[in-house]
Amino acid sequence: MFLSKLMAASEAQKLINSCLEKSRIEEIPLEEANQRVIAQEITSYLNSPPFNRSAMDGYAIVAEDSFGHSENNPFQLKLVGNILAGQKSGHKLKPGEAIKIATGAPIPSGASAVVMEEYTHEEGDTITVETSVVPGENISPAGEDFKQGDQVLKDGQLLGPAELAIIASAGYDRVKVCKKPKIAVIITGSELVMPKRDIEGPEVINSNHFTIKSMVESCLSTPDMFHSIDNAQQVEQLFKKLLNEYDALITTGGTAISKGDVVVDVAQKLGEVPIHGVSLRPGKPFGFAQIQGKPVFMLSGFPVAAMVQFDVFVREALLKMQGLTRDLLVIHKKASRKIPSTLGRTDYIRAKIEGPLVRPLKIKGSGIIKSMVDSDSYIIIPENLEGIEEGEECQVLPYHSLKA
Repeated sequence: MFLSKLMAASEAQKLINSCLEKSRIEEIPLEEANQRVIAQEITSYLNSPPFNRSAMDGYAIVAEDSFGHSENNPFQLKLVGNILAGQKSGHKLKPGEAIKIATGAPIPSGASAVVMEEYTHEEGDTITVETSVVPGENISPAGEDFKQGDQVLKDGQLLGPAELAIIASAGYDRVKVCKKPKIAVIITGSELVMPKRDIEGPEVINSNHFTIKSMVESCLSTPDMFHSIDNAQQVEQLFKKLLNEYDALITTGGTAISKGDVVVDVAQKLGEVPIHGVSLRPGKPFGFAQIQGKPVFMLSGFPVAAMVQFDVFVREALLKMQGLTRDLLVIHKKASRKIPSTLGRTDYIRAKIEGPLVRPLKIKGSGIIKSMVDSDSYIIIPENLEGIEEGEECQVLPYHSLKA
């Protein structure tokens, strides 16, 4: 049935990863960099914070004025000014004086601590203080977070709110990132039609259009969707056109060798097909090709098999093309019932996490989309295990951890 004997899933993953090239680099405004992969190290131009600043609303004082004082032994200081955030004071604070200060405002010259407002009473130009403070108390020193010249981010990191904040604080308004891969997706199948309420004859709704598009988008990549009937000439024309315009190609359908299944034949004609058929359930008829130096991922037409194949082989490949590598969050739960498997085959079982247990769904077939809706994780049975016993600890991959 296949071009060669079935390849182990782990071997196929390694082979695919060895064929991938990193995306080109572009420089973009920091404003647009959320959920992009950084392609440079960030060395700070600035100290953060850039000056000694107040960590509290209160009063800047000379710490020594407070020594030995408490609620039962308060003391008084002369109020000589007020500093709001974004302002600074030119007054050099002397012993016996205080300046009212807001959180984030620069510490005035001469001050060595900030006493919290809660421990004071203000009357006119005098404050009464009912606590003692030590030098440096409630002051964030310049460079407390990081200093000028510090490396604050490495390349290859996914940018989110915290990363954008530190890049901005380091003095950058633009950043180099890996270009989002442009992915062409060809959904094959003469029977496929876009959603409608009335189905005629052998028509089937093209659910893969929406599934694969959203999965590609979840990998920080940009998909464009195409449809082809099961016609070798049309598939070949699309391959040639799209491989000139896109960074990678994904297909669904036409991966087995039977009448009307044409995708693998076209891929073999135009390039190399090192993978056709993997020891995976569901998703055995997965194919991978290299054509014009571009990766081509050939998925099943059955929706569930296509989703599993994408999660196992395509997802991390698209992220790696952007320079992002990560370890998937595999957790361990006890199986709620026995799960049979076959040595030499990797199984991805649709399952539901239930506290310390994980329940495999009693559903067979690669076209049961509802099983993906009803589940929230995969139970992974590696190729070296012959099933899982009831109550036995097993590997579980939550769906939410798959997204970048």
